[in-house]
Amino acid sequence: MQLARAIHFDESDQRVFASPARTGEWCVSGGFEFSNWGESDLSGKPKQAFSNGWMGLETAGRVTFVAVTQIEQSELDTLTDLLSKHFVDFYGAPDINAARPVATEELAQMLDLCAEHDANTLLTVSRELTSSGVKEAFRTIEPQAAGLEQFAIHGDMDA
Repeated sequence: MQLARAIHFDESDQRVFASPARTGEWCVSGGFEFSNWGESDLSGKPKQAFSNGWMGLETAGRVTFVAVTQIEQSELDTLTDLLSKHFVDFYGAPDINAARPVATEELAQMLDLCAEHDANTLLTVSRELTSSGVKEAFRTIEPQAAGLEQFAIHGDMDA
């Protein structure tokens, strides 16, 4: 099984998101956060989270890039409980057992998205408001094979 972890190439997420995800935490799309949003909600840092932020499952923070990687069933079980608790704490689910099927479905969608990609593939998300709700689109950046010339220092040993 594969899921995605937050990855940072620079410090920009620290500036653009009100609550940035932590590097290495497991992520889902998190589009559910925006299900009741309208145009008036789309400004500043919340707009950035809406436009292209993945949701970290430990912090509920946002990140621009995630990388596909292996996940074990025990980790997935823990994430299901964590997301279920998030639905209780922030979205009014009556209890964790009632929230678990929704959390399971959210994680299943992310597992399906990641299953079709090689490890280390980078993913981005973009969202837009439409007349029928939030529309999400995903983009992939394939892992590149590193050649020795990228790391070797060429020079004259006699100089």
